[in-house]
Amino acid sequence: METAIRRLCDSQGLAKLVGKAPAFVDAIKKLPAVAKSDGTVLIRGATGTGKELVARAVHYLSDRAPHPFVPVNCGSLSDTLLEDELFGHERGAFTDAHARRDGLIAQAEKGTLFLDEVDTLPAKAQVDLLRVLQDYRFRAVGSSVEHNVDVRIVAATNAPLDRLVDSGSFRADLYFRLCVFLISLPLLRERKEDVLLLAAHFLEKHAPTDRNWQFAPEASAALLSYDWPGNVRELENAIIRGIHLNETGSISVDDLDLPSSRASVPTASSKVPAKLQPFRTMKRQVIENFERDYLARLISEHRGNVSQAALTAGKERRNLGKLLKKYRLDPGLFRQPLRHRDG
Repeated sequence: METAIRRLCDSQGLAKLVGKAPAFVDAIKKLPAVAKSDGTVLIRGATGTGKELVARAVHYLSDRAPHPFVPVNCGSLSDTLLEDELFGHERGAFTDAHARRDGLIAQAEKGTLFLDEVDTLPAKAQVDLLRVLQDYRFRAVGSSVEHNVDVRIVAATNAPLDRLVDSGSFRADLYFRLCVFLISLPLLRERKEDVLLLAAHFLEKHAPTDRNWQFAPEASAALLSYDWPGNVRELENAIIRGIHLNETGSISVDDLDLPSSRASVPTASSKVPAKLQPFRTMKRQVIENFERDYLARLISEHRGNVSQAALTAGKERRNLGKLLKKYRLDPGLFRQPLRHRDG
């Protein structure tokens, strides 16, 4: 899997799939196999989890990679505009249609059409898209001729499509046509092990080359303890903000300007789950949350030095190492400044 994922071509301006957390690896491990098929793909995940990035991975890992990847946000277009955008139009099809124009489906010929926010498709567009998926044929607006098309459809949604089907607002037959392969992306708070990896990646991506960049220990701890309701996109925005608000090269908590960045190490009482569960379950969750946050700050303040961190914590180095491994906190991520590659 790792070899196949590395085939994503940075020279084409594609961001990398960054992460090693089990929840993330489990979600993407089938991408190489999915890419070998021409079956439709439905990517499900909250806003900011990287759905388009995964769609691009499917495209560039496939034999369609030399051909276009064409994205469209279905929620940004009105009913009329969406039909024209997808299928194109003939000259004279409507006022101001002075020339024939290919739609996005035709533009994606032999490549991939990515339909983001597919849950917002109006009823007529759902019917027309279903015809494309059934027969691989479409008709431009104002045309009496159908055209064959060779295109792969990858769709994404942050809405529960199965519930929309139950409510009658999304066609069941289209849902099952789109869902040959289903990829569900985890929230960033479900893959906390990847936060510092992603932060380092975004620092390398966005930071200028005029200095060596790093995160102050308390900033690393804040990154790990924050819940990231906006997911990976919010993390990237925080790193960009930290770069531009910083004047020294060492990004502080204040530079990140996170809602909870000025809080101290969270206490057990601040981490009690909102929904009541059995006492033993909630007690375990509170303890795990406290241990993870404490260890993150501890290893950050000691720059990844496990021996010094063990002395501060009053624990044997071996036992502290086991705890760090349990919470997948890699001391190596804290040892050296995160340097931007030479420009």
